[in-house]
Amino acid sequence: MADSSPSSTDGTAETAAKADADAVDALRREVEENYDFENFGPSDMARMSAEEWEAAFDPDTWIVGPELLDRVEQDLKSRIQSREVFAVLERFEEGGEERLVAYSDEGYAIVFPDGSVEGQGTVVRDVKPTVALCSMDSYEVPDAPEDVSLPSPADVPEGTGQLGNNLLQLIAFAQILVGLGLVGVWLFTDAIPTPGGYVDLVAPMTALIFVGIGLFLFMVVANARLSDRFRAEEFRNRLRAAGVEDGERPEFLPPLGDDAEALAAEGDETATDGAETAGSSADRP
Repeated sequence: MADSSPSSTDGTAETAAKADADAVDALRREVEENYDFENFGPSDMARMSAEEWEAAFDPDTWIVGPELLDRVEQDLKSRIQSREVFAVLERFEEGGEERLVAYSDEGYAIVFPDGSVEGQGTVVRDVKPTVALCSMDSYEVPDAPEDVSLPSPADVPEGTGQLGNNLLQLIAFAQILVGLGLVGVWLFTDAIPTPGGYVDLVAPMTALIFVGIGLFLFMVVANARLSDRFRAEEFRNRLRAAGVEDGERPEFLPPLGDDAEALAAEGDETATDGAETAGSSADRP
């Protein structure tokens, strides 16, 4: 007969648990070799499987609750300050529970105290890796000022690198000046024909090259200024769409905090009024 004593059953369970632990440890070592957690980003998050995620992060050591929201908020502020993330941050309370929302002109992400993230668009892609990192106790959240926010559209400059543009214009002007000088020397000095009857064309050809270089540099400067102007205007439009200028949230963002509670209360009142109307109609003869 097979031995079905409690000791044999416990031994089998311990063996299975040890085998599972060894498999998790092996997968964890493989994950540590394949991923750089010092520079963990959205692309790493996208290609990491659920098994790798569970192996890399121990759920018993995850940071959750208000502390997680504080860490995520601080990390996102640092990334917004360095322009790695384009988003507006808000902290709100709904149903007695604090939550964090980050939204832009292209999407939003709502972070819950348990570490779950809901939303849509590119903001979710930026926020999910941040939540994953901030949930680990070993991750040090970078410092950032408390009043970090996106700039006002009126504060966005037309462009940058004006010093470089001025230097290019100076070089271009010098090139054209040299070219014109060579043409003047060629025109107003005696050009001696060669024995074959050909006129020395070295000076005008060289002048044409200098003038061409100067005009090309002026075109480069003009194109850079025009591109800067278009980029600045595009950035202003994104800021306005995100509600930075007028303080209004984008239309695709769901109601948050007081707005959600007000809509819920309004819906309850509408339902009550509808029930009363139906009841009064039923009482009519």
